[in-house]
Amino acid sequence: MEFLEDHKIPLGKWIKAFVDFLNDHAAWFFDGISGVLSFLINGLVDVLQAIPALLLVALIAAGAYWLQRSIWLAVGVVLSLLLIINLGYWEETVETLALVIYATFFCTAIGVPVGIAAAHRPWLYTALRPVLDLMQTIPTFAYLIPTLIIFGLGVVPGLISTVIFAIPAPIRLTYLGVSSVPKNLVEAGESFGATRSQLLWKVELPHAMPTIMAGITQCIMLSLSMVVIAALVGADGLGKPVVRALNTVNVAQGFEAGLSIVIVAILLDRLCKQRGPAAKKGG
Repeated sequence: MEFLEDHKIPLGKWIKAFVDFLNDHAAWFFDGISGVLSFLINGLVDVLQAIPALLLVALIAAGAYWLQRSIWLAVGVVLSLLLIINLGYWEETVETLALVIYATFFCTAIGVPVGIAAAHRPWLYTALRPVLDLMQTIPTFAYLIPTLIIFGLGVVPGLISTVIFAIPAPIRLTYLGVSSVPKNLVEAGESFGATRSQLLWKVELPHAMPTIMAGITQCIMLSLSMVVIAALVGADGLGKPVVRALNTVNVAQGFEAGLSIVIVAILLDRLCKQRGPAAKKGG
């Protein structure tokens, strides 16, 4: 026991040296990424906040009805968002929405192609699986520290950490959806002379779409679960009042901000949920 403790493997020092190396020799690159991401997120927040709150609520409700063809969902969206406005957390909700939208966009843009590639190449998924396990199980504060050092204080380290935490979901579920396509469907497509890209777009992806959408929905939920942690490194949104309430032991503020996060999570989950065949036929 003492021998093992006396000959400790300096993993932490190696990681620190690597982060210091990146910070010393590639600071210009990470500053550029931070500037671009900050511009995108703050730009979306400014656009959403420039729209009158009631008009934006009406637009979101109309979008909910168009997606799900449910008048009750549209009414629920209106009442829920009016409650958030009444509680005084509308600006924070818009900031949180911007963070979740971009986190989900990057997770989907990276995760879905990687999942498709892994489904077609079993060796790739074998190599990815331990990395995905590590990304989902390692404490978020462990990689929040290096992202804070590299990208600085603000919304960017929160976004990067959120993407790291949430991206395994679309990768895993895209892999599961594409790899579970029945072989007879693929063979039928091949017998009609379909190319590899045609098989992907006309056979595999349509069959795997419900599973892929489940991965995207899970990605949204995981992104929202990171809102409070992202606030610890300067990200705006509903996480800030939660952290403020925790520091001041303000039960009322903590409950109201937490309820707003729950409302946003439920609404996004319902909006991204695929309609059933009956609902599509009726729409």
